[in-house]
Amino acid sequence: MVVYGIQLPVQSQSTLYAEPWEPAAGPADLLAVARAADAHGFDYVACCDHVAIPRRLAGAMSTVWYDPVATLAYLAAATERVRLLSHVAVVGLRHPLVTAKAYATLDHLSGGRLVLGVGAGHVQEEFEAVGADFAGRGGVLDETIDALRAALGPEEFPEHDGPRFSFRDLGQRPRPAQARVPVWVGGSSPAAVRRAALKGDGWLPQGDPRGRLAEQIGTLRRLREEAGIEAPLTVGAITEALYVGEPGWDTGRRTLSGKPQVLAESLRAYGEMGVHQIQVRFRSRSRTELTDQMAAFATEVAPHLN
Repeated sequence: MVVYGIQLPVQSQSTLYAEPWEPAAGPADLLAVARAADAHGFDYVACCDHVAIPRRLAGAMSTVWYDPVATLAYLAAATERVRLLSHVAVVGLRHPLVTAKAYATLDHLSGGRLVLGVGAGHVQEEFEAVGADFAGRGGVLDETIDALRAALGPEEFPEHDGPRFSFRDLGQRPRPAQARVPVWVGGSSPAAVRRAALKGDGWLPQGDPRGRLAEQIGTLRRLREEAGIEAPLTVGAITEALYVGEPGWDTGRRTLSGKPQVLAESLRAYGEMGVHQIQVRFRSRSRTELTDQMAAFATEVAPHLN
């Protein structure tokens, strides 16, 4: 069974993917897209995480990066069923108890709709500014996942004792609504794939092309089998840019467009290689065109994905 989710527009505006209408957009546009996702059967809406962007990267990345907890909490109050994904939280920038407090509250307020996506991060100046360990961020992330498993569990006074973080006899309420908050690990490097296989409930690839996904999924399965892990792993993929129908404008050569049945046939290949959730993205010239595309996908393409 393949489900579909969406990275929200507006909340992050890297030149790699932001549409021209997004810089002038704001909270009302975010709200409309989240409500459309909720209404049209999207599994999740996702929000990115950066604390601060150095000037040397600002031209490409922009400095528009909404805080994921604040953004997802705002949208949780306006939606009913769609899950709330951090894609991805750079948890190494914060102490695990700080992260746990914020995301446990979000899960509690949303009635158990959080999916905690985590990643190592890549902006050195960002780590240095907050006093975090950039060079050792992989090891920090490994331990932070373990610490968050405890801190987001059912215990009011969670315990963790590791080389970097140690806590006990420190209570945090409210507890998450979910008995186990799903942790999806982001990244496509060998270290990230190993981390997802051994520590994650899901894997969020970093834009792997279709031709590379099958090999990556095979590695995930092998690593989990070797480690004796039998629990299911939610495997994700980010699709090509989509446009349902004939656009009548230049959507770019990497955009997959056309009749719904053509799109569905192409996207079914993801499920056939072992993907469980696809993150779809649509070319659009306005918020209305985006929400129209989401509705068209949900009604005309999604029923034929499985």
